[in-house]
Amino acid sequence: MVSGCFDLLHAGHIAFFEEASRFGKLIVSVGADSNIAMLKGRPPLFSEDERVYLVGHVDCVHEARVGAGIGMLDFEPDMEELKPDLFVVNEDGYTPEKEELCKRLGVELKVLKRKPAADFKPRSSTDSKARAELPYQLCLAGGWMDQPWVSEMAGGSVVVARLEPNIPYMKRAGMATSTREMAAKLWGKFMPTTNHEEQARMLFACENPPGNRYISGSQDALGLVFPGINRLVYSGNFWPDRIERCTDPDVAQWLQSVLHLVPIAERPDGYDPLIEKHLVPEFAARLGRAGDLAWESILAKDAAGLGRALNETLESWKQLLPHTVSDELMEIRESLSKDSLGSCYSGCGGGYLMMVSEQAVENAIDLRFNLPSLDF
Repeated sequence: MVSGCFDLLHAGHIAFFEEASRFGKLIVSVGADSNIAMLKGRPPLFSEDERVYLVGHVDCVHEARVGAGIGMLDFEPDMEELKPDLFVVNEDGYTPEKEELCKRLGVELKVLKRKPAADFKPRSSTDSKARAELPYQLCLAGGWMDQPWVSEMAGGSVVVARLEPNIPYMKRAGMATSTREMAAKLWGKFMPTTNHEEQARMLFACENPPGNRYISGSQDALGLVFPGINRLVYSGNFWPDRIERCTDPDVAQWLQSVLHLVPIAERPDGYDPLIEKHLVPEFAARLGRAGDLAWESILAKDAAGLGRALNETLESWKQLLPHTVSDELMEIRESLSKDSLGSCYSGCGGGYLMMVSEQAVENAIDLRFNLPSLDF
């Protein structure tokens, strides 16, 4: 017996089934839609009926069924019923809880080394889902510099990054969700892989037709379309003067290890961060420098510098636009990030609290940056 979600069936799954089937008649427990949604915070791309159908039609699989239980051990009722001789997992799928369950039920646990089928590139379901879903955009520092009424006072940088969509969905959380919805209308589930700046201009234009009272910043379109981590340099225009890019996997891996996102709350309906503006060149310059510092710190893998950049971004927001972050959100930030190197919200009015820390952060989301290697 084996178990898993098996959403977006790929060659790695088939290789796993083939190896497991060498030990005997293979039965596969497929995760139920409701259980996957509970564990991962979103439903699978394919329904449980479709996944059982696909897995069941693999030649080496004797039977596929929907797991009858809930939680990480959702296959437990099936194991109790079937009483298999062996329960097979790969190295990634092993947990002490699975080993304890097998011992209790008298089932031998077999742990296989993970390897791709034939000479194919190693593949994971997470990677496959990232290819089939639109990414998110995260503004790390310098947000609001993409508005001319800010950057015409003093130029500076916005640092954005493209995230794989493995985060809990919040519509009003500073993650460019409205831009993402427009991207879905333009391109469906597949992001463009060439002419990035041209495609970003198209997305920006579609989201900001003539007559709009408020122009959405170009950082959202650019952050969604360009893979990796990017620096956008503004000086009084809606579009940046230049774009600098970092798609180095080592830098991305480091940033994933020190940047933590903790879900707080969506910004409330009717929220308007622009009802009060203090358009002072000194405040704009401080915000622009925060973006510069964030970029330099990321390239240097300097966690302390990145933390200061996040702090400077939030403090600059409070100077320029006092209603960007409420007193309540500031109290939450102070409580949650007192041991961090720095923190800022993903968007005005709420969203996720971004914290820089070289230690684990409770309730933080596992971030993955979307790099060009995941384009297709």
